[in-house]
Amino acid sequence: MRKLLLFSLVISVGLVFIARLFYLQVYKPDEYSLYDDNAIRKVYDYPKRGYIYDRNGVLLVANQPSYDVMVIPREVRPLDTLEFCSLLRITKQDFINIYTKAYNYSPRLPSVFIPQLSRNDFAMLQEKIRKFEGFYIQKRSLRDYQRSIGANVLGDIGEVNNYIIQNNPYYKMGDLIGKQGVEKTYEDVLRGVKGIKFIQKDRFNRDIGPYKEGIYDTLPQSGRDITITIDATLQEYGELLMRHKRGGIVAIEPATGEILAMISAPTYNPNLLVGRQRSANFNKLYHDTIAKPLYDRGLQAMYPPGSPFKILNALIGLQEQVVTTEERFGCNLGYSYGGRKMGCHSHASPLNMNGGIYNSCNAYFANVYRRIIDKNGNPGDGMDVWSKHVKSFGLGDFLNNDLSVGQPGKVPDRKLYDRTYGENRWGSTYNLSNAIGQGEILTTPIQLANMAAAIGNRGHYYTPHIIKQIEGGEIDQKFTHPKHTTIDKQYFEPIVQGMFDVYNHGTASTLKVPGIEICGKTGTAENFTKINGVRTQLTDHSIFVAFAPKDNPTIAIAVFVENGYWGSRFAGRIASLMIEKYIKGEITRKDMETWILTHGLESEYAKPYSGEPFTINKGATIDIIPMEDKPKSVK
Repeated sequence: MRKLLLFSLVISVGLVFIARLFYLQVYKPDEYSLYDDNAIRKVYDYPKRGYIYDRNGVLLVANQPSYDVMVIPREVRPLDTLEFCSLLRITKQDFINIYTKAYNYSPRLPSVFIPQLSRNDFAMLQEKIRKFEGFYIQKRSLRDYQRSIGANVLGDIGEVNNYIIQNNPYYKMGDLIGKQGVEKTYEDVLRGVKGIKFIQKDRFNRDIGPYKEGIYDTLPQSGRDITITIDATLQEYGELLMRHKRGGIVAIEPATGEILAMISAPTYNPNLLVGRQRSANFNKLYHDTIAKPLYDRGLQAMYPPGSPFKILNALIGLQEQVVTTEERFGCNLGYSYGGRKMGCHSHASPLNMNGGIYNSCNAYFANVYRRIIDKNGNPGDGMDVWSKHVKSFGLGDFLNNDLSVGQPGKVPDRKLYDRTYGENRWGSTYNLSNAIGQGEILTTPIQLANMAAAIGNRGHYYTPHIIKQIEGGEIDQKFTHPKHTTIDKQYFEPIVQGMFDVYNHGTASTLKVPGIEICGKTGTAENFTKINGVRTQLTDHSIFVAFAPKDNPTIAIAVFVENGYWGSRFAGRIASLMIEKYIKGEITRKDMETWILTHGLESEYAKPYSGEPFTINKGATIDIIPMEDKPKSVK
């Protein structure tokens, strides 16, 4: 019995070997074993990465030649390490560390030893590379950013990490991949497909020519060009206006959802993340935890929306039929409730909806909000109805766009307050700050720009997106179908008129642009931080949302300026200038432009309570105005 078992085992193992040999040598094509054959060297031919253009055909990103020093560790022979290190401008310890990493990755597969040599470094090494067995030079292309703008939009490319290599068989050690922005989102379109050459080696490990005359070699397929929705001129102008400030700007074309500009300040030149200095430059940007230049404030920063949120409460009040456009509410420098008072600035009283909007009256919107929440006598039900309406404008959501980063913001609902205060143990006065955009609600600039677009469209919006055209392809259909809010169309017209009157005789009356009917809303958001563990109030954020023209708008915009005092001071001026730049192509409000270009907020960021002037450039200072000197009409 034992002999029979042993005999059967030997026969079974033999049959397995025969079957495997048959599979490899007869059934499976020859190229199956090429990648594992030590007598064949694999040389990848990297494709040209696709170009990136702006909406008007302006070239934003091209390519430039680069050269990688490759190594196959098991083929490395004794060499003059000092000479080799001198040519590559590295230390001997660098050599040891890089070689060890390459060997651990694979002793027989090629990997990048030194990436992205310049032309000069390549020229010096090319003549001597034959002296260093196991090393060779591989040509590829790097990005060449044609303009010094849009770093947060365009992103960059960098070397793949182990996680990517393990989860995507396309990438090998040393390959480049889109890391941020458009480069990351549209990596599969831009990268193309690598080609490969199989080189036969003799028994002395010398190249003797293409394997089987190159019948298994493949040519690279170039990446496809893309056109993005950004207007390079508007983007550049927005970045100029945001110098010496922190914040975010997003501008959208309401009729399509195409993003016209997406500014994050402070920013950086995208060419800093190209070439051998990429790693060092990235570390400097990454570790700047004060200015945070890699943090896209237009997409990731969540702020209280402030007074621009009042227009949503007006729309919800009309939809829920708890208020009419002509009903008036009084304001005695604020709204008193439960022994407390929500303050307001001085203005005419009582006010109807139009006056409530253009005067930005806190008391008016406190009344409207309470009626919404208390409509059916159950604050929980009212809160869920309110929350549903708010979310229909894209707030509290990532928007399902094609951008590489983002934040959902926050829209409170019944569950939040039940957890906080206990089920059915709270009422509208517990969260009254939501009436003026100061409660638990948080928004990003792109969400508020999208909200402005929806209002300009009288009730619908298109998902904000960055792609306009793909060479030989189509953009995702989700970007071409409108999304409708829960507010009926007839309720938008009085709100639009109120926003128009913000410019006519309201809180933005000094920001009017000749020849353009702009509808806007100023905002001031309280700004708190912790200093030595103590919650401390800093200077308010400046917020502004707008669209123009009044009918059939071509641009909607949201501007956040951190520590910017109040809405019309910084954000309102910037929004008005960008609208004029986009619609007219030139600036007539030179007074407003000069003020923005010569006033910054760096002293605010360094010394929150300092009143000392900060010099930006010759003859330009920041004038810190005490809060009590603010214009009375401003909120």
